[in-house]
Amino acid sequence: MTETSKRIAIIGAGIGGMSAAYDLINAGKHVVIYEASDHPGGLAAGFKEPHWDWSVERYYHHWFTSDKYMLGLIDELGWSDQVIFPKPISVMYYKGKFYPFDSIPAAIMYPGLGWGINKIRFGFVGLYLRLTNNWRALEKTTTDAWMRAKAGDKVYEAMWEPMMVGKFGERYAKEVNMAWMWARLHSRSTRLGTFIGGFQAFADKFAAELQRRGVEIHYEMPVQSITRQENGKLQVQFMDQAPELFDQVLVTLSPGMMAKLTPDLPKDYLSGLLSLKNMGAVVMTLSLSHALSPEGYYWYNIPKQVGFPFLSLVEHTNFLKPEYFGGDHILYIGDYLEVDHPNFQKSDEQLLAEFLPHLTKINPQFSPDWVKKVWVSKTPYAQPIPLVNHSENIPAVKTPVPGVYFASMSQVYPWDRGTNFAVEIGRRAARMMLEELKP
Repeated sequence: MTETSKRIAIIGAGIGGMSAAYDLINAGKHVVIYEASDHPGGLAAGFKEPHWDWSVERYYHHWFTSDKYMLGLIDELGWSDQVIFPKPISVMYYKGKFYPFDSIPAAIMYPGLGWGINKIRFGFVGLYLRLTNNWRALEKTTTDAWMRAKAGDKVYEAMWEPMMVGKFGERYAKEVNMAWMWARLHSRSTRLGTFIGGFQAFADKFAAELQRRGVEIHYEMPVQSITRQENGKLQVQFMDQAPELFDQVLVTLSPGMMAKLTPDLPKDYLSGLLSLKNMGAVVMTLSLSHALSPEGYYWYNIPKQVGFPFLSLVEHTNFLKPEYFGGDHILYIGDYLEVDHPNFQKSDEQLLAEFLPHLTKINPQFSPDWVKKVWVSKTPYAQPIPLVNHSENIPAVKTPVPGVYFASMSQVYPWDRGTNFAVEIGRRAARMMLEELKP
């Protein structure tokens, strides 16, 4: 068998899996992607109404100007002219009002920090975190402890604690390590970007390009198991199809799914997968007949302790033009929740009844008859929870089972989840796989 005839399976047609496939097919390997849904994109996938020109992501996504892995891949593909970077307005809540907080001048004017020493401490802490690269020292303590010590209780409680509670709940907010916060503040930009047509347009175009280069993509083919055979091959088992044999397999699903699919994993690697913690997400998307934000704000950072039953309110059409969506105004209502939270079991109607009354706090003129259509998306795997010294718990990309690799957003630490680091870990896995195949 020649090297070019080596067969590689990739489980999952998300951005990470497709990025790995891109490098593997370019190296002359035979690559097959299996995807359980009927479309590519993974958690970055979207949907589209007949009268829309653009798709809308199920879980709101954007790129930063610092997203070098994603933007680098797009440049390689020759599609950089199809990336746009508007500059929407993000706001913070303080005493019943929202204030812009997306630039240094806006931060200076924000009243939630008061005046004097608190703003100075906030500025110096932000500057330090932008300049330092020593995240390993930061992972030895919690965000709560480090921020209180360096920025002070007032600054932390006004600025960062509401986000920690919103993202990780009361249970984990004080346990998340400081390296996670460092990664968020170190390189993110205030300018936010997207692909012309939406993230689904990018995923569809990327999948089509992979197929043009020779990658096979099979949709609606969930994998049941991956087992190593006596001859060294890896058998991929499906529900209604005959099994297939491969030389290598890359799994790009959640740690829990990885554990279910690979019974040959040794106990220590398996227990490591199962010990990883994460938050789920519930996101409601509304199409409205009118704009919600009177001021044209895009991203509302909302502290749950003031009575809102959700973490974020994102008016997508204050980032992108309503004309892209047939004149509809698109609104996201999002929340990170523990996977056993009651909202995962509630119907769309129950969630709508719970959320809608709070929209009058944003715009007193809001009326329920503005709502044209509702979509609710739920996932149990949305936000990894990095505890102190989390780097010691990251599963190896190359698993102990020969030929089996694992690449997920739980392994991009200290960086936060997102498509940029999905590209990075997918391509990193591909490099390791190609290295193993060298004669």
